[in-house]
Formats: sequence, C-alpha cells, structure tokens
Amino acid sequence: MPDLLLTGPEDARFTLVLAHGAGAPMDSGWMNAASDRLAQHDVHVVRFEFGYMAARRSGQRKPPPRAETLLGEYREAVEAVGSARPLFIGGKSMGGRVASMVADDLFNRGRIFGLVCFGYPFHPPAKPQQLRTAHLLDISVPTLICQGERDPFGTRQEVSGYTLSPRISLLWLDDGNHDFKPRKPLTLDANLDLATAGAAGWMDRAG
Repeated sequence: MPDLLLTGPEDARFTLVLAHGAGAPMDSGWMNAASDRLAQHDVHVVRFEFGYMAARRSGQRKPPPRAETLLGEYREAVEAVGSARPLFIGGKSMGGRVASMVADDLFNRGRIFGLVCFGYPFHPPAKPQQLRTAHLLDISVPTLICQGERDPFGTRQEVSGYTLSPRISLLWLDDGNHDFKPRKPLTLDANLDLATAGAAGWMDRAG
C-alpha cells in the first residue's frame, strides 16, 4: 500500500487523488501549492508516490518508467483511499496521464466521478508528432484538463487542432508554461488560483 499524503478537511465535499509528475515528488512546491489551494475550495486531496519516486527518498536514482507500467500502482492508490465521499482522480503531467489511462474503467465501475489533469503531456517537448492522445479520442469519463497556453507539452494552438472526446473540457491558463507560470506582468499565483478554483467548481458540477 502506498504512503498517502492528505491535505484538506476530512468532511470535504470531494476527494481528489492527485499523482505527481515524472520528475518531482508528491510534496514538491507545485504539488503543495496546488493541494493547499484545492483544500481551500473544500476538496480533500490525497497524494501518493509511484514506486520509482518513493525509491529516490532512500537514495535510489531510478528514472521514470513508461506510463503504461504505472497503471497498477495508480489503481492501488485509489483502492487505499476508500469511498467515503465522491471520488475524483488526476495528477500533474505524467501523473495525470496515468490517471487518464485507468479512469474509464474506474468510472464505468462507479468508482469515480471524474478526472482532473493539470498540465497534460499531449506530446514530448519539441516532438509534436508523438501524440499521447489515442485514448482521449473516446474517453467516457468526465474530464477537465487545466493547461498553460504555451505549455511545451501541448500549446493552446496545438491542442485546438486535436480531435478529443466531447467529455473533455479544457481550462486555459493565460500565458502559462507546463507549471502554469506566465511571463510578467501575470503571476504564477494567479494562474494556480484560477486552475484550482476552476477544478473545484468543475468537480462540484460533475459530482
């Protein structure tokens, strides 16, 4: 069973299982800031680490594995959370991608209400031809993707040309990069506020 990091009120309206990105742990600055903001919107956030990232805490420098190999670990985390309140899953970057790959099965079994991805990696940087969208064409789970407009993993211009399931909603963060950080005079805090408030509002409607 993975170690879980809990943020937010125990009597919150929803639980969001939130997985980290490929290169940063569950308690990175970005993950802490997003979780704290979601908690302010009455969301109970449950974070966990994939095995390769947890191993780094003991000095083992394991590289990120292929996303397809992490599906079982994500399912284990969901089972560890329980179902005391409406449950959503998601993650930052790779964590959101892995969540998207298990979401339909969990949704069709009545286990989750929806999927929330922060900075979805539509393709590797500088490789727009290597799309990671095949399963997003007909995904049936209600999905929200919060994306920076100039994210090198999928800009607004690029994503506007993709064919995606009508179950997917997109929330664009002004001038944001992969972490939603814009160039001045905009601020990262403003985009994080917008993303987390938008995600909480979307969960309220979906749940």
